Amino acid sequence: MTRAISVALLVGGVVLLYFGGQSFHSLSSDVARFFTGSPTNKTIWLIAGGIVASLAGLIGLTIPSKR
Repeated sequence: MTRAISVALLVGGVVLLYFGGQSFHSLSSDVARFFTGSPTNKTIWLIAGGIVASLAGLIGLTIPSKR
């Protein structure tokens, strides 16, 4: 994995986590949590995708390249 892809994954993961946090505190998520006890599926997918992308980017940056 090249450094550029790793940085892009890290930045994309942080952006997804930001939007997941914003979605978590939205009115629709508050209503869903009131009735079901859990946030909306969109919120869960944004946060999970952000975590996976951020971890993939961090792992890609920490593994030394073979050049």
